[in-house]
Amino acid sequence: MSCIVDSNRILLLDGAMGTMLQKYGLVGNSEEFNISAPDTVRKIHRQYIEAGADIIETNSFSANRISQAEYASADRAAEFAKAAARLAREEADKAGRKVYVAGSMGPTGKSLTMASDINRPAWRACSFDELAAAYKEQIIALAEGGVDFLLLETCFDALNAKAAIYALEQSDTGLEMMISATVSDRSGRTLTGQTIEAFYTSVRHAPLISFGLNCSLGADDLAPMMEEISEYASVPLSCHPNAGLPNEMGAYDQSPEDFASACLRLARKGVVNILGGCCGTTPDHIRALRNALANASVSPRSLNMPSRDMHLTVSGLEALTVDSSNNFLNIGERTNVAGSRKFAKLIAAGSYDEALSVAAQQIEGGASVIDINMDDAMLDSAAEMRNFLRYISGEPAVAKAALMIDSSDWATVLEGLKNAQGKCIVNSISLKEGEETFIYKAREIKNLGAAVVVMAFDEQGQATDYQRKIEICERAYRLLVDKLSFNPSDIIFDVNVLSVGTGMAEHANYALDFIKAVGWIKKNLPGALTSGGISNLSFAFRGNNAVREAMHSVFLYHAIAAGLDMGIVNPGMLQIYDDIEPQMLKAVEDVILNTDPEASERLLELAHKALEAKEVAKAVAGDAGEKAESETVADSLESARQRLVKALVKGGSQTLEADVHYCLAQGMKPVEIVEGPLMEGMAQVGELFGNGKMFLPQVVKSAKVMKEAVAALGTSWDEGQAASALNKPKIVIATVKGDVHDIGKNICSIVLSCNGFEICDLGVMVPKETILDKAAEISADIICCSGLITPSLFQM
Repeated sequence: MSCIVDSNRILLLDGAMGTMLQKYGLVGNSEEFNISAPDTVRKIHRQYIEAGADIIETNSFSANRISQAEYASADRAAEFAKAAARLAREEADKAGRKVYVAGSMGPTGKSLTMASDINRPAWRACSFDELAAAYKEQIIALAEGGVDFLLLETCFDALNAKAAIYALEQSDTGLEMMISATVSDRSGRTLTGQTIEAFYTSVRHAPLISFGLNCSLGADDLAPMMEEISEYASVPLSCHPNAGLPNEMGAYDQSPEDFASACLRLARKGVVNILGGCCGTTPDHIRALRNALANASVSPRSLNMPSRDMHLTVSGLEALTVDSSNNFLNIGERTNVAGSRKFAKLIAAGSYDEALSVAAQQIEGGASVIDINMDDAMLDSAAEMRNFLRYISGEPAVAKAALMIDSSDWATVLEGLKNAQGKCIVNSISLKEGEETFIYKAREIKNLGAAVVVMAFDEQGQATDYQRKIEICERAYRLLVDKLSFNPSDIIFDVNVLSVGTGMAEHANYALDFIKAVGWIKKNLPGALTSGGISNLSFAFRGNNAVREAMHSVFLYHAIAAGLDMGIVNPGMLQIYDDIEPQMLKAVEDVILNTDPEASERLLELAHKALEAKEVAKAVAGDAGEKAESETVADSLESARQRLVKALVKGGSQTLEADVHYCLAQGMKPVEIVEGPLMEGMAQVGELFGNGKMFLPQVVKSAKVMKEAVAALGTSWDEGQAASALNKPKIVIATVKGDVHDIGKNICSIVLSCNGFEICDLGVMVPKETILDKAAEISADIICCSGLITPSLFQM
């Protein structure tokens, strides 16, 4: 991989193309000006070069089919992109010094992760494949126009970014990429709720020149985030902030000198290699920055960067590094239609919200990764995988965890990877279909940014003994590392946990051979990790959880000591090793380590005794339950009110409707419930969000609960109350002409509609006259306008 960064100085990126186009009176479809006003675009590039920019961006931020469709110019997207690259290339080549051309690529106005319609959580405005195809066309056009590399910027959704990376791998251009994310606020999370570390983890597989942040905030606000990134990122870092924060009119007032001073404070921290400007910045800002850096003793970030790539890091909304400090990574197994009857029934019924609770319970029980499997003859596994993962993206309690995409159907694996914003683990591939298929699947998994579980299978079948296990794993390791340049830490070997205690002599050594193979892999295949499906071990004792829990705990005790990194296991079916009853511990240990040929018989006897004890306990519990039920005291009004408040803050409650009805039964009026506990809950949500302690998906979920609570009031309003409380204020909302972004608008629409407003959404690219006419027509109480500052300022 090439490295454009300089170890002696910070490179300068140019400033805002949109700001400059607007200064020249060009407003609208910015990319079309590459054709209709090429001299102006050239002039802007030249001004940035003269100001000192080492890197200039092509005027192609929205030169893709999806963004251009909003201007009815989808078929011209590639033409715009190629022209943008050519104009920048011509000016860079005339500079008399080395000036790089970065092919600018924006995120589009669509999100692959967030639903724009709260009533259809699984619906997306475009698919991963559609977005990747649009990006591929743009990348090829930029390459033909002569860019040196790509700049994927203002990224708010890691899944969108992964589509761009996948498109780059498919384009055969050989280009590398700068990636720059944007945060939604000072909490340091993207619009989808991801931490920047989780976002970086999601896109780390790209051929990265640099990683960094742009837009949203000024240099002073981005500085703490850049310091955090510097602690873990193993690539050079870039930052191109806005010219401060916008004023009440949406304009940027930060002078070139103030901008340069703020950027210099950031540069002095030693955490950047590339600095430039975003919204509101001009050649004067870049010139001032150049002079400030030249007159100060400032060094770029050291190229001797952290070596976190030596460890597997996965992510959901948050990042998780698997190393010795984690001891053992618990992978929740209950979101598997083959392993949980409850989960299977919920998926078959389309009850995705309830199915999410199964995942949440796994995480609460200690699972850091959840295994998702939809393989069932009665299900369309690919469709169910897509739907469930899209539901997960709207449930922060589940979305924070990393996902293991588990399927024997390749199409389902791909569907999973194309609908998860984090870095996933694929479970699994093997050599059973030969090397060609193995390499094809592994390459796709790598291009989609996932780690992979490799099963100890080959063309001859499953490895059951120690020698076959290590032979297959060594062969697969060499193919992945030597042929595909796989990061060894993204390889996880599962050497087949098989059932013991079956009474069959040929099964007696299965657990011991697994443990020995794990130890060999950790010693001989550097960087690789190990895993296993722990519940397979105890299938001979299905129905006897006491024995199974003891078997799992003892097996993990020895396997972890040998180097087992992770396992698919129900956290609820584990015991503490030292707490296992001594007689049971001895019998289980003898079975697992195969130290006594009579061990299986002794364990079987203990299993029968455990079942008898379970029946007695069940009978006692039943008597106690009847007694407890008879002693239940009715809830107080205050506890019902508090549960309603908590439901809003937590984003859900199983007793929501019952609590609303209880409050009504105690004499509260509907308007008192709305203005009391419900608004109190929403006030807490607002405060937590403002303090960065909640993020966007949680707020949307709270808004949905508000809507459900109001609906639970049903017909209990009297005429006077209904007139005062349900006379919904009307809002006209639109993305103004000059901008096609609608994510923020859609989120506002959802939250406002869930809080009692009647929404009239006019869509995107809406002229101000249309907005005003509609507001007059429906007697709107409020007008909400959305727009990216630079292109839409005139409309605002």
